[in-house]
Amino acid sequence: MTHYVFVYGTLRKGESNHDLLKDAHLVAEQAYTKGVLYDSGRGYPAMTVGEGVVYGELYEVNDFELKALDQLEGYEGEGSPNNEYERIAQDIQTDVSTIEAMVYVVGEQSPLLETQIPRGDWRIWNVDTTGETLYFAYGSCMDTERFTLQGVAQHFTDLLGMAKLPRYTLRFNHPRPDGGRADIVEEGGEVEGKLYRVPQEAVEYLYVREGVETNSYRPALISVEHNGKVLHNVLTFFVLDKQPDLAPPDHYATEILRGGAGTLSEAYLQKIQHYIDSL
Repeated sequence: MTHYVFVYGTLRKGESNHDLLKDAHLVAEQAYTKGVLYDSGRGYPAMTVGEGVVYGELYEVNDFELKALDQLEGYEGEGSPNNEYERIAQDIQTDVSTIEAMVYVVGEQSPLLETQIPRGDWRIWNVDTTGETLYFAYGSCMDTERFTLQGVAQHFTDLLGMAKLPRYTLRFNHPRPDGGRADIVEEGGEVEGKLYRVPQEAVEYLYVREGVETNSYRPALISVEHNGKVLHNVLTFFVLDKQPDLAPPDHYATEILRGGAGTLSEAYLQKIQHYIDSL
């Protein structure tokens, strides 16, 4: 028998307990559900039922894998007084569907609720950006001329080259008065982008540029392919409120195509141009 399970902490890709899911079927890397997320202060998060949003990953597991997850989460069975976490069923949203899955949660009086995590993503909360960060740019942030005009080009000089993001498609689903802005949607395909190594100043700039505080885009950590290797904990940004695709304005399309030239493949750049022309 198989089960859907939503995970939001150390079971996610690149985290300390992900080995328990290494053979499980990954349904969605970008998934979310209703709840409130907390840092326990013990190296892992805890989630309560609530009206906030918690981001994580969705897996399909077998009975053996589910038992291993129960042991990790201190779940002995429904109603057991020894449970550290409870296991409940809840709707999980992905980029393409809604699926009911099991989620491990704690009660409102749990000692694990030390610090509420803003924006509901433990991986982003837990990442250290005080040194250097790998950053995947796929839209107008590939354009060096834009960086130069905004006086931040010095933070984006360490270009490692092209990286690929499988499972995703480039869309223009963030509407602005003059047209759509870019996003990556987990619906199959492959997105090419520029991989940078950036300092903390660049991360701070990107949070402002992408409108993180105004809920335009959200930061996330992804895994990309670069020079035959898979790199984890790479920063990128996703549109929060995804709408139907809208043709981007000419200046924005130019920034993407100009920014990608010389790094991304010609075939991919042509594909972007054809898609823009079709909108």
